[in-house]
Amino acid sequence: MAYQTALTIESVIKDIDAKKYLLPSIQREFVWSTKQIEKLFDSLMMDYPINAFLFWKVPKEKAKEFSFYEFLRDYHQRTGRHNPKANISGSDDIIAILDGQQRMTSLYIGLKGSYAYKLSYKRWDNPQAYPPRKLYLNVLAESEDNDLTYDFSFLTDTEVENMNKEKDSNGNAKYFWYKVGEILDVQEEYEVNEILIKNGLNAHPNFIFANKALFKLYGVIKKNQTISYYLEESTELDKVLNIFIRVNSGGTTLSYSDLLLSFATAQWQQRDAREELNKFMDEVNMIGRGFNVGKDIILKACLVLSGFSDISFKVDNFNRSNMLVIEQNWDELTNAFRMAVELISSFGYSRENITSNNLIIPIAYYIKLIDSPANFVTSSVYAEDRRLIKKWFIASLLNRVFSFMPDGLLKPVRTIIDNNPGKFPYEKIADYFRGTNRDILFTDDSIDNLLWTKYGTGDLLIVLSVLYPWADLKNNFHIDHIYPKSKFTTKKLAKKGIPEDKISYYIENVNYLGNLQLLEVTPNEEKNNKDFDEWLKEAFPNPDQLKVYKEKHFIPDVDLSFGNFEEFLGAREELIVEALKKELM
Repeated sequence: MAYQTALTIESVIKDIDAKKYLLPSIQREFVWSTKQIEKLFDSLMMDYPINAFLFWKVPKEKAKEFSFYEFLRDYHQRTGRHNPKANISGSDDIIAILDGQQRMTSLYIGLKGSYAYKLSYKRWDNPQAYPPRKLYLNVLAESEDNDLTYDFSFLTDTEVENMNKEKDSNGNAKYFWYKVGEILDVQEEYEVNEILIKNGLNAHPNFIFANKALFKLYGVIKKNQTISYYLEESTELDKVLNIFIRVNSGGTTLSYSDLLLSFATAQWQQRDAREELNKFMDEVNMIGRGFNVGKDIILKACLVLSGFSDISFKVDNFNRSNMLVIEQNWDELTNAFRMAVELISSFGYSRENITSNNLIIPIAYYIKLIDSPANFVTSSVYAEDRRLIKKWFIASLLNRVFSFMPDGLLKPVRTIIDNNPGKFPYEKIADYFRGTNRDILFTDDSIDNLLWTKYGTGDLLIVLSVLYPWADLKNNFHIDHIYPKSKFTTKKLAKKGIPEDKISYYIENVNYLGNLQLLEVTPNEEKNNKDFDEWLKEAFPNPDQLKVYKEKHFIPDVDLSFGNFEEFLGAREELIVEALKKELM
């Protein structure tokens, strides 16, 4: 392994574009955030070292023995996280990046691509939630971020257009966001001044800083030999894997799933492990309202569903013989896992309210054991199985049995399923863990504690699914504050005549389970911020309809006026506890 003459960033970017530089299949996927990329470019501008890279030269005659991937150019948090597979049919040798993929991809995205991450206030499955952003440098001022000196930021076209129009108190432009990638089009150094003059910045009070920033960017990208690297020329896969694992032990540490996938990729014979796993991961995560299943859960499921005695997440268990078993049974394993996710989705669950994806694995194992019947999720033949699975699933979620060391639960549950054919063995599992820290059985106290479930927490929809078994949570149901939350401010409560010594009680309890219900979208929109007793009169003028509504929503027969919130809450909580005990105990 020899140290080579350093390269400019521009030359490396050109070679990435030309597919001269690729990524080996053992490399993990891109995981850096926009903040990490911005910090990398700031480090370059400050002349800080960004560490050496490790390149692997693979002769063209050996290249076909390995799998390679192109660099990611346009990152999309939902639909564009996987590197495209490279076509290596050309006549040139391959240069693969063994160490420095995150940094190199960051440079490529910053100069030639885009980064689309989810807006926090939009739904995960909304395509409009991911506007593409390009990297810009504000040349008129230093960054206000304490971690940065130069003001780099990923921005949308609209953000740039609006911010470049802003003026300070003296009428001078506050920002001039320069698209960082455009520096690649600057042929001669003197053209940097032309950019500033063309945009009217030569008379700006901060012209000197702008001049310095753009000239510095030009030098960093096009002149400085920044990319220092070592070149490894061995084609022995074991040696390359060992080098890869060692050099990746620092920085953003390899997760076990990344490491194990490296071994899987190298040992599968008929399939491309990385492509199969990524494709399947994307598929299950698009089921229903979306899930967040990672490689580690799928790999763990493969160990459990394959029946291996040792299911520990360690390298030894991903040896060649085990990996070949998984490869040969891949379709069967993934079919059972997919069906388990579809079943959980049919219960109304998604990425928003599952606290541990490990819960999917026992369900998948059971489905595989009964030969994964195609109609398992819908047929009345399996209704009792589905009821027992849902009961176990909900109890396990609420009791957080997978909050630590999942193997301590997965192995005995697998054994119980094996030893009790005929139906999903909910009672046997409950009996086995009774009195331990994996106990899924409820007590009076644990039921009472569910009353403290609060609006906005992950457990809320789980508890509501127990109280509303008739509600199809896959469809549009809203969580509604029975007594409207908007009216629970000190000022509004006082205006409604609530005594001063009661106001704190109102405010402290408005978000708890006793004041929450599931409503279909249309009734919820019609209810809006109306007082509860007024809305009832409008929505249910027929006494029989009102009676049905009250029974379905645990509404007590007490005065429902706004001023009687405390009595209403206490009476409704009693009804809720009674219903929860009936279902969970």
